[in-house]
Amino acid sequence: MKKLKTRWNIKTNGQLFIVFLVFAITGSSAAKLAAPITDLLEIKREMGWYIYWPFRILIIFPIYQVLLVFFGWVFGEFAFFWNFVKKMLRGMGLGFLFN
Repeated sequence: MKKLKTRWNIKTNGQLFIVFLVFAITGSSAAKLAAPITDLLEIKREMGWYIYWPFRILIIFPIYQVLLVFFGWVFGEFAFFWNFVKKMLRGMGLGFLFN
């Protein structure tokens, strides 16, 4: 835990708990919200895993980014999660979105 607190520049255990909580809520929410979107676009499991799962992951990715910043804001850690999302997108080669 000490390594994470140092790496993420987190001061207290309470702040670390909030960060973990936001990650948990965001992941669950993004996965849950992807289901109605795949249903709306009529992407079904019967189409095959090679179509369904890549498409679902592509849907979850932007939802996750938005929800991460939103829940970070709700729990008072907007700056941490905004920087986290920007760093993640830069690492994936999408840093041009923030220039």
